[in-house]
Amino acid sequence: MEVDSSSSWNTEDEYEKFIRRMNPPRVVIDNEACQNATVIRVDSANKQGILLEVVQVLTDLNLSITKAYISSDGGWFMDVFNVTDRDGNKLKDEGILDYIRKSLGADSCYVPSLRRSVGVESSRDHTSIELTGTDRPGLLSEVCAVLTDLKCNVVNAEVWTHNTRAAAVMHVTDEATNSAIQEPERLSRIKEQLCNVLKGNSKTREAKTVVSLSSTHTERRLHQMMFADRDYEQSDVVGGDEKLGPNVTVDNWYDKDYSVVTIKCKDRPKLLFDTVCTLTDMQYVVFHANIDAEGPEAHQEYYIRHIDGFPVNSEAERQRVIQCLAAAIERRVSEGLKLELCIGDRVGLLSDVTRIFRENSLSVTRAEVTTRGGKAINTFYVRDAAGNPVDPKTIDAVRQAIGQTVLQVKGFTDCSKSPQESPTRFLFGGLFKARSLYSFGFFG
Repeated sequence: MEVDSSSSWNTEDEYEKFIRRMNPPRVVIDNEACQNATVIRVDSANKQGILLEVVQVLTDLNLSITKAYISSDGGWFMDVFNVTDRDGNKLKDEGILDYIRKSLGADSCYVPSLRRSVGVESSRDHTSIELTGTDRPGLLSEVCAVLTDLKCNVVNAEVWTHNTRAAAVMHVTDEATNSAIQEPERLSRIKEQLCNVLKGNSKTREAKTVVSLSSTHTERRLHQMMFADRDYEQSDVVGGDEKLGPNVTVDNWYDKDYSVVTIKCKDRPKLLFDTVCTLTDMQYVVFHANIDAEGPEAHQEYYIRHIDGFPVNSEAERQRVIQCLAAAIERRVSEGLKLELCIGDRVGLLSDVTRIFRENSLSVTRAEVTTRGGKAINTFYVRDAAGNPVDPKTIDAVRQAIGQTVLQVKGFTDCSKSPQESPTRFLFGGLFKARSLYSFGFFG
């Protein structure tokens, strides 16, 4: 007998709504309790994944979480966050405070899949393309060229590279209609041609392309895609002093049947989201946690059990947890020279820009792109093809090709990091999704 999955889902959804009505989440925002941060307290009925949902709401607002205390033993979840805005100030904007109350409070629906970091609302106005494969110089340029030839316009995208692997989530529209592409034959052709590009000459690792109309949280999907692609496995070309990478340890607290995960590394935006996301996707439940990121170094401590109720119970499992958390931290590291551009959007723009980078032997280690109000807003982190800092003469050549008044150079970031913390990675040639409104600067 067939089971109506939609009916089962609706029943489960209604039950969850009933539980939430009986035990509505309570959100308290206090600007007086702490001298240098806004304190946000969330009390709610407990469920798997609730910590990630709360952290996701805060990080999608580009808030910095400087301290957090988490407890979810039993049927109740309690979390206290100390947060600031991107400038290190308390939250005073009533619009943001009201959004936090509604997103985390009694009226929220906790639908994280509809929230994405690319700055667009969930809709069927675009087609989503997910790509994973072996990284190599010029790959993104090839991907962009294929999409342009297929009459597709990239309106939002984000690409990460790590440990010789690359992953991208791209939102594309039809060149003629500016809407989602829905014809099965055309979608099949897009998937086939992109798969051919991703495969290249690689015979050792699988390339994957998924085309759909579904909406996903972009950064969550990138973590899931790279985790599924096993980017945490050490590549033969990756070396370096392990002490310079993130320090992750896993020990068992046998009296309480917890495994204690301790992470120490340089602090950066969205670090908490990255680690909580990975623990959740690995099917671990966080019962207690203590987070401190008030200084340049972040310290995170999680008390976890696997979803089956057991702590980490083998050396192989312990090593896998360590490797996966280290990879989650390293994926977002942005090495190299930061380039920001902003210009009126047009079909083929990404193809042209990434071609110029490729022709000048620039490798993009990470990139972001979005489209707002008819403008393409892009950020790139670039190094040379060998992974070294970019020669100023090369940047001069790129500026000549794109336009002296267009390319904004924002300086080198994290260039001293060891290969351990940011393995050699050549990006797809240069894809992206950016949030900074002063990016891709055809400013005059």
